[in-house]
Amino acid sequence: MVKELIINSTPNGVTIALLQDKQLVELNTEHINNNYAVGDIYLGRIKKIMPGLNAAFVDVGYEKDAFLHYLDLGPQVQSLIKLTKIVKNGSYKEKLLNSFKLEQDINKSGKISEILNRNMLLPVQIAKEPISTKGPRLSSDLSIAGRFVVLVPFSDVISISKKIKNNSERNRLKKIVESIKPKNFGVIIRTVSEGKGVAELQKDLLDLIAKWESFATRLPLTEPSKKVLGEMGRASTILRDILNADFANIHVNDPTIYEEVRSYIQGISPELERIVKFYKQREPIFEHFGVDKQIKGAFGKTVNLPGGAYLVVEHTEALHVIDVNSGNRTAHPENQEENAFQVNKEAAKEIARQLRLRDMGGIVVIDFIDMHKPTNRKELFEYLREQMSLDRAKHTILPPSKFGLVQITRQRVRPEMNIVTNEKCPACDGTGEIKASIILMDDIENNLNYILNEQNEKNITLCVHPYIEAYIKKGIYSRQWQWFFKYGKRIKVKGEPSYYLTEFHFLNSKEEEIKL
Repeated sequence: MVKELIINSTPNGVTIALLQDKQLVELNTEHINNNYAVGDIYLGRIKKIMPGLNAAFVDVGYEKDAFLHYLDLGPQVQSLIKLTKIVKNGSYKEKLLNSFKLEQDINKSGKISEILNRNMLLPVQIAKEPISTKGPRLSSDLSIAGRFVVLVPFSDVISISKKIKNNSERNRLKKIVESIKPKNFGVIIRTVSEGKGVAELQKDLLDLIAKWESFATRLPLTEPSKKVLGEMGRASTILRDILNADFANIHVNDPTIYEEVRSYIQGISPELERIVKFYKQREPIFEHFGVDKQIKGAFGKTVNLPGGAYLVVEHTEALHVIDVNSGNRTAHPENQEENAFQVNKEAAKEIARQLRLRDMGGIVVIDFIDMHKPTNRKELFEYLREQMSLDRAKHTILPPSKFGLVQITRQRVRPEMNIVTNEKCPACDGTGEIKASIILMDDIENNLNYILNEQNEKNITLCVHPYIEAYIKKGIYSRQWQWFFKYGKRIKVKGEPSYYLTEFHFLNSKEEEIKL
């Protein structure tokens, strides 16, 4: 599986497309003014305690207060509160936690009013970006993620990814981390750490410790509701999480981002630095690599599949619904069951891609084509799980119900990617109505009179639809001849097949459009 990353920088932000075997599978947009990215740490001020919800609303500078639930406080929130107080008072001079005395873990079934109070200052981390009318969702169980490990303050626990199955490898990694981690810091060992040496793990951990020291340095100087520590850019974050030997190319059209990505990869995988390439051509980068065309085809209500089947995607406030239709698919005209099974497998693969591409979260209900054989239903379920295994977002897939519906819950931490693929009609400007065709010639002649008499243009060309061109030139005493006798100038008329029927434009002697 060959992967490519296409990074398109525009004045409004950065859009990052992930391609697998030339097919678009993920699309991420990072706006320039996005100050609430997942992983950012803010110095929040508690605005309101809600005992009924066992939660608090926190001011982090967003237009709406952010939400912090008791279960997201983290077991060592008392230690975080204590550290914040003594750091703000200037009585704690260390950057690490070697001499810091940890507080007891909070009760898992406790009340938030026992822990927090109004106007208290508390460092909080963005767990879910603002979505729709909701503010950010927060956690005070702080963590700083690296490529191989995650640093967790106020803990001494070393956790290892469940995807690392080999016991000897798990023990090896645990011993390495135990020997290099600082006191009062826990570490989560990520899946990509498998097979890595001491030097790589130590470098990654030292980078995270440096970030914590930066956090400790900035905390006493940070005003309430302001950012203390920011997550790296979306491009670097994606590379941190998924960069591997499968990546063939990373194309970037912005020199600043190019240098950022190149230096980042040089630091974590020097052997892959050569794959970062600066795109210099005049053609837009997404157009050159076929991303724009794929975006137009993949977003929208109807998604066509290669075999003639198609999906219908509907969004509601509570859930997403995907309906699978066979369309004109007739691969097995004499075997309806086999045909339904093949269409459903094709649809399952595309649905897994659509969930990643649109970043659809919450509840997703899929209505597959009915199949009567239990073996086919089971095989389809296993195939869908296999396709969804590539998705980095947490998800759960339920087996088909007796009505043939498959339900998926998928983690949502960012707003859903929604791209409008329908274009505004140039004829009606989106109104659904156009000017009466009977007055078209009057409009043309009024503009012609203005251009020739008021603007004193010469050698002008009228561009119209070929049907209108034929009408203007028709007959011995045509409209074109009438204009010649009226204005004493020959008006060139040119047919443009791409024009809609009532569209017309005037060009000057330099072939430039005359703005009316």
